[in-house]
Amino acid sequence: MIYLKTILNVIDNSGAALVECVNVLGKGPKSAGRIGDRITVVVQTLRSAKLVNQTSLANRVQRGDVRHAVIVRTKKEFTRPNGDVLRFDDNACVLINKQGEPVGSRIMGTVGRELKTGFPKIIALAPRVV
Repeated sequence: MIYLKTILNVIDNSGAALVECVNVLGKGPKSAGRIGDRITVVVQTLRSAKLVNQTSLANRVQRGDVRHAVIVRTKKEFTRPNGDVLRFDDNACVLINKQGEPVGSRIMGTVGRELKTGFPKIIALAPRVV
């Protein structure tokens, strides 16, 4: 469950390391975000330059940038319609542009299967889908 002021890890190579949630799009002010929800974030810390490849330098984000992101993992457990209960170790997101395509060209880490309908490009880039 992602609320206002929640800190999330960024698992793509856009240049951001940690972001802070400032809004869950399409929900009320007291509603929580779940896997597959779009959020508005502010970049808090950046990755070191050697971890970001040269092709993504044009897309590199700066500290304080306000960007859109999609939630891909949450610590809070949730139940799928088939009865499976799923929980991840951290809260994580992927930065996206206005069209819903990822800003980075690589995704490092596991993402939830709930992204399949809304964000197929993220599913294609992810090394593992749970």
